Amino acid sequence: MSEHKQEYLAEKEYVDDKHDIERSSVILEEEENSPIPEVAAIVSNKDDPSLPTLTFRYWVMAIVFSCLLSFVNQFFWFRTNPMSISALVIQLVSYPFGKFMATVLPAGRLNPGPFNIKEHVLVGLTANCAAGTAYAVDITVIQKVFYKQDFGFLANFLLILTTQMLGYGMAGVLRRYLVYPAAMIWPANLVQVALFNTLHKDEDLAPGQWSRYKFFMVATLAMFCYHWLPGFLFPVMSSIAWVCWINPNSRLLGQIGGYKGLGIGAISLDWNNIVAYLSSPLVVPWWAQVNIFIGFFVIAWVMTPIAYYTNLWDAKKFPIISAGLFRVDGSDYNTTLVMTNFVLDEDKYAEYGPLRISTFFALTYGVGFAGLSSMITHTWLYHRHKLVAQWRQSREHSEDIHHRLMQAYPEVPDWWYGGLFVLMTVVAVVTCEVWDYKLPWWAVLMGIALSCIFVLPVGLIQALTNQQPGLNIITEYVIGYILPGRPIANVTFKTLGYISMAQALTFTSDLKLGHYMKVPPRAMFWAQLTGTFIAGLVNLLTANWLLTTKENICTPDGGNFQCLFVNTFYSASVIWGVISPNRMFGPTSIYNAINYFFLIGLVLPIPFYYLKKRFPNTWMEYIHIPVILAATGMMPPAAAYHYTNWLAVGFAFQYFMRRYHSEWHLRYTYILSAAFDSGVAFMVLIGFFIFDYREKEMAKWWGTRRDICPLNGVPTIPPPEIPPPK
Repeated sequence: MSEHKQEYLAEKEYVDDKHDIERSSVILEEEENSPIPEVAAIVSNKDDPSLPTLTFRYWVMAIVFSCLLSFVNQFFWFRTNPMSISALVIQLVSYPFGKFMATVLPAGRLNPGPFNIKEHVLVGLTANCAAGTAYAVDITVIQKVFYKQDFGFLANFLLILTTQMLGYGMAGVLRRYLVYPAAMIWPANLVQVALFNTLHKDEDLAPGQWSRYKFFMVATLAMFCYHWLPGFLFPVMSSIAWVCWINPNSRLLGQIGGYKGLGIGAISLDWNNIVAYLSSPLVVPWWAQVNIFIGFFVIAWVMTPIAYYTNLWDAKKFPIISAGLFRVDGSDYNTTLVMTNFVLDEDKYAEYGPLRISTFFALTYGVGFAGLSSMITHTWLYHRHKLVAQWRQSREHSEDIHHRLMQAYPEVPDWWYGGLFVLMTVVAVVTCEVWDYKLPWWAVLMGIALSCIFVLPVGLIQALTNQQPGLNIITEYVIGYILPGRPIANVTFKTLGYISMAQALTFTSDLKLGHYMKVPPRAMFWAQLTGTFIAGLVNLLTANWLLTTKENICTPDGGNFQCLFVNTFYSASVIWGVISPNRMFGPTSIYNAINYFFLIGLVLPIPFYYLKKRFPNTWMEYIHIPVILAATGMMPPAAAYHYTNWLAVGFAFQYFMRRYHSEWHLRYTYILSAAFDSGVAFMVLIGFFIFDYREKEMAKWWGTRRDICPLNGVPTIPPPEIPPPK
């Protein structure tokens, strides 16, 4: 199961956005251009090497916006309904900020002329490196909250730094294969190129038409004002589970219509709830949303009820949808009672009993297995000829006009990348050896080696198709067999093996964006390094601040800070680390059948491939098995009603508005998404410091109740009552 946001999406923007790009592009002169039509349509074949880049204006905006973005996103990561502010917001906000600085600063070295597009791209690149929350922060959190272990700030920061920056060294090698060649498109970057070009040219406004910035500011203010209702004054609006309200004392209706159950009919009028786990539905193409709906419907509303109500794997003893850990009788599993010195104790485990998980949770792991293997088959069937042809083209005809224009700038020396990679590898080994992560040096090197082995083939797939197969399941599976019973070692190995590769491809994608925008490579290097360092530091400081100031954080009593992502991360550390995959999914486990999902995923794309060939130019063209299987990758911690409301909003904008109001959709939809994210973020932050931080609450009334459905999602067979300690 995917544990990080947005991994469930494959080919997220390419098909539909290609149409948008072509419509919004600047028509280029008939001169030498990229051999790739999509790139030729949007990327300029001109450059001005005299434009300044690493200016005082850039450094001010890069540092300020990176600190703000990394703080806000880490803060929201702990929220019960998390959300993420994308770098797109910074891309929009930094433009008038840069223009303002260029106006008010005295002319000279601090203000070398008008705010230009290359400065703007660098601010966006730095913010993009700071936008994601550092994966290793979750290791620190589960150590402190669940395992009652604290290695201190230095150990935590070094682990974050190494796992976030190891990818730089890989990116230095990958640029020759994934950045320079014209065939390596990185389709998602074309949307950003279009937006940068749009912002830096005069808008052609019709009479009475709003500029994008006016629209952004008005929509942000409107959402800021509105979100006080579901966010504070009337929180029941966040999850109107009317099916459950028909009979609040019905266990069945609580399972079917409750927001902790199947969520059938549950309505959310809270933007934060809608985008909490699946990103914004305003920017995901409709064809992808249809595939996600098919996967969600089959997995959550067909397979899960059948499995639950037939009592598969004693399903009725556990909640219908949950990431919790349970004993055989349905009571909570206390991991500390089976461990000695943070390692599984065989005798204690034999006495305490095996681990059980909800049937839905087990099924999502199986679907995750199928999704991983289906990606292999799908890529081979649909993209093998394209991959081979474009790989050959990339080696034979790599020097297109954009690559030649980039020759005007000094390249980053290989030893910069190589030295950083070696340094981070040494720091990773030293960190795991000095502090007791239970991960020996050879395992650290093995995790890094897995990243190095997979990063190029996965990068080729992503550069051409926007798909990135994740290594999280494989890494935790492998180390779970090699070093069973060690939870912190398991998640550390997973982070080294999985996130290092993901970071490398993020950096490579940004290098391609800089390549398209003709930004000097050395400026990009320092911009990425700056954003990553700031993000790691601010993420950790924010996490430590919340852990020390917010009572009961990351627990069921944490209120708005129940950290559902962290809880799922912890559950994975127990399943794969403490108990180990052999005990959970091995021959003697009741969940052994889950392993057959690997085979199912390997075979499933084959019939749809031949049906597509048999019936070309039909709806079969849009069936995408990896996307369908990855649909519920965010469940848990996401609930079913998050999906239904997300899909409803997606239908309104990506189908209805796109089809019947295409000009408005093309001009404002992405801006509206960024504005809604910003408005919610401002309201939640202000509300936190005014009320939550001062431990003030809204006056109690019906609209603030959380117990309208007391049997919301509870198990059919309740666990035995545990007598209080004497």
